[in-house]
Amino acid sequence: MSKREAKKPLNRHPLAVAISLIPMSFVAIGAAPAMAQDPANNSTLLPGLTVTADWLGAPTKESEKTYTGARTVVEKDQLQNSGALNLEDALRPVAGITVLDETGTGILPNIGVRGLNPLRSERLQLLVDGYPIAIGPYSNVGVSLFPVTLPSLEVVDIVRGGASVHYGPNNVGGVVNMVTKPIPAETSQTLRERITIAEETGNVFTDTYYRVGGRATDNLDLQLQANVQRGDGFRDHSDTQVDNLILDARYYLNDQHELASQLQYYRVEADLPGALSPEAYKEDRTQSQRPYDGYEADMTRATFTWTYTPSDNVEFQWRNFVHDADRTFFFGQNFSNGGHWADPADESTLVADSPRLFTVYSTEPRLAIKHGRHDITVGARFVSEDVEFDVNRLTLATNERNVARDWHLDTRAMAFYLSDTVSFLDDRLTVTPGIRYEDVAMDFRDNLNDQTEENNAEEWLPGLTVGLQASDDLFVFANSQRSLVPVQIAQTTREGEVANETAWNHELGARLQVTPDLLSSATLFRIDYEDQIQFNRANSRYENLGETRHQGIELSNRFYLNNAVELGLGYTLLDTEQLSGDNEGNELPNAPRHKVSADAVYNYQAWDARVNWVYVSSSYSDADNTEQETDNGSAGKLPHYHLVNARVGRDFAMGSGNVLNLGLAVNNLLDEDYYFRGVDVSPVGRVPQPGRSFVLEAQLDF
Repeated sequence: MSKREAKKPLNRHPLAVAISLIPMSFVAIGAAPAMAQDPANNSTLLPGLTVTADWLGAPTKESEKTYTGARTVVEKDQLQNSGALNLEDALRPVAGITVLDETGTGILPNIGVRGLNPLRSERLQLLVDGYPIAIGPYSNVGVSLFPVTLPSLEVVDIVRGGASVHYGPNNVGGVVNMVTKPIPAETSQTLRERITIAEETGNVFTDTYYRVGGRATDNLDLQLQANVQRGDGFRDHSDTQVDNLILDARYYLNDQHELASQLQYYRVEADLPGALSPEAYKEDRTQSQRPYDGYEADMTRATFTWTYTPSDNVEFQWRNFVHDADRTFFFGQNFSNGGHWADPADESTLVADSPRLFTVYSTEPRLAIKHGRHDITVGARFVSEDVEFDVNRLTLATNERNVARDWHLDTRAMAFYLSDTVSFLDDRLTVTPGIRYEDVAMDFRDNLNDQTEENNAEEWLPGLTVGLQASDDLFVFANSQRSLVPVQIAQTTREGEVANETAWNHELGARLQVTPDLLSSATLFRIDYEDQIQFNRANSRYENLGETRHQGIELSNRFYLNNAVELGLGYTLLDTEQLSGDNEGNELPNAPRHKVSADAVYNYQAWDARVNWVYVSSSYSDADNTEQETDNGSAGKLPHYHLVNARVGRDFAMGSGNVLNLGLAVNNLLDEDYYFRGVDVSPVGRVPQPGRSFVLEAQLDF
């Protein structure tokens, strides 16, 4: 069966046209017309702004120190030079983060925060340059299409608390803003090649990246990025092809008006190895028992921002985005044996495809005003989603094809938000009360059965953040905010009691410059969840777990031993509990109690060496807290694991300011054997995590 038989694709250009709304220095949101140049990376930087419409501020290590919530800024060198296989692997050491690697190629990330469900990263507000990338920001928050590749990123800003008023909905676990590479002030180019070789199978995955950008005219900056990935992950049946093209443009009308835009085309086609039965896993964890599983998607995105800065105390932004997305999973099924339809030990009798077509548009004006001791931010956002959601089945024995599902969903959402940062004690104390109002209307239609449903959500989401610079070396913060996750399209159409999810997120923390060379931080957190929804893979139903609680502490330390050596150590203690329902008193799934991370960085002249270690304790894979693994691997305790990555690299001067960097990395140096339970179209069995692999890298900046 041709993969495109499922649904005719939308008419799209085979290549990507693109224009980046905001370079890193613009933090994807606020901008000022006056700029400076950073000689270290030839990129455009902003001077200090008196006011900006971007609540988070610049994604730098310095701004991280005084943010009124738990925040981690992962900079370019950490992303590119850590020996990570992909973006989710690069984020694994961050406090509170849980990563379940489904493919090893980064096309379908599973990232969780503080014990919230990591599957399809559905408990995070994922942004690129400040814009949401979920194919349905309200109706389909799970990231079943991830139009991001690691080489195109400059920095990743991870905010685990204190941002829900300004960035809603679906931010119970926080906000992750992935900032693409900035347009350089002077014309420059980058050519990068990366080859990953899996030790167990010899599979090869190549990653080719090219960037060119600079000033086209006195008023216009342009940049093109192209990323092509080809090859296989570490398992059988994992052939992957990715194309990601981005065109950035920024136009300065005058000192007060700036226009910025991004156009992107992203395409992926991949075979999915899926989960293994426990017996097959023990026999050979690199094999695949899901020969019909596959994935195909493409997305065309466009963003446009007008920034008007009449004075240092006023900034107005009008932000707009639209995307047209088409994604399809292909998967084998067997309903004839009395067991689970996705049991990997059973041969498939049917092949299903589940195409989803999304057309999404959003417009959002924001105004930031500084008046005396007040920094006021006010904004509104409208989002429109049009979704086609089908499932088709092909009977292998007869080659008969039928339509199993034909759904349509229209979503209209309006949000209004207001916050006021009030400064006291010579600006050492800031108090920010804020409130967000969400009004979401979803109209669902089942075309096969001629049924309609409606789901409406109206919620007031208040928040309060406090920050105190208690001394030159000590910053203390506290925040409390409420968040909303509307009922999802997949939830409303299955049996089981589901509801709009709301949660309170609380934090109390401090950052202390213990010595000039040692920075330490500690954050106490608690999430009080109402009506938390989880998917039960054993019976293919969504379950309302009712009230749940997530609490714990995150500790981190950064020590600069000297100019050449840098050390890091972090620890996360997580305590989760289901507070109501049949599983009252149980822990939440995929919520390891302990996580320890450590890293060492050594720089000497042109050499750079890094070692990263992460330990994650065992956890349960289901709400029932099943200890003994079931025969088909659908439930059972997940093993603890240690993961070590190492990389060494060297810069070579090529003349005329050109630099060539060569690197060698080993991912999963100890060849740790660990797994998690199935996900999405292969929900039953063990999903092996990547074994040891070798990464060869070369990057030329010229």
